[in-house]
Amino acid sequence: MRPIDAGTATLTDRRTERSWTVEVAPFLMADTQVTCAEYAEVLGRDDRGGALPAAEVSWLDAVRWCRLLSEHEGLQPVYRFDGETVEWDQTADGYRLPTEAEWEYACRAGTTGPRYGELDAIAWHRGNSGERPHEVGLKLPNASGLYDMIGNVWEWCWDVYDADVYKDYRVIKGGGWFDEHWSCRAGVRRRTMPTLRIEDIGFRLARNA
Repeated sequence: MRPIDAGTATLTDRRTERSWTVEVAPFLMADTQVTCAEYAEVLGRDDRGGALPAAEVSWLDAVRWCRLLSEHEGLQPVYRFDGETVEWDQTADGYRLPTEAEWEYACRAGTTGPRYGELDAIAWHRGNSGERPHEVGLKLPNASGLYDMIGNVWEWCWDVYDADVYKDYRVIKGGGWFDEHWSCRAGVRRRTMPTLRIEDIGFRLARNA
């Protein structure tokens, strides 16, 4: 995992035309999306995807997997569960999903434009993917050493998108292999239900520093 220094992230929601700034504490971010092999190993399943990003993973699947991985490695689990209600112990040292602010701050890696590099060089998107996912880490990383922050598969974040309008829908970031170039930008924020499993949404791990 890569250390990410403290800073600030300014998030923008195009639907409401609202922007807000969030202080980001130091944290750790995985350099690649969780792979099929990693996902299967923790669950005790046969691996059928190797270094492809683990997809068809719901938000609830992802946070439960984070808890399992933490337990496997002797770390204090971050998440506690009551049915589909999830609580986050922010003092725990285990694995978790990044917040939206952490994700966008880590993705930008000090850049201010829509992307941290030229799109084809850093991302698998609809124009170059052959409409399928690719093994992680094949494109150029950003300045923090993080691969596929844009493209390949969308990534779950911890945050609720807009509870007043969309209830428990969670934020996804980064764009994916089936998306046009305008969706593959650091600042794009989308939403979906936490139980959805679909072929172009995966996740990436974070930990407290």
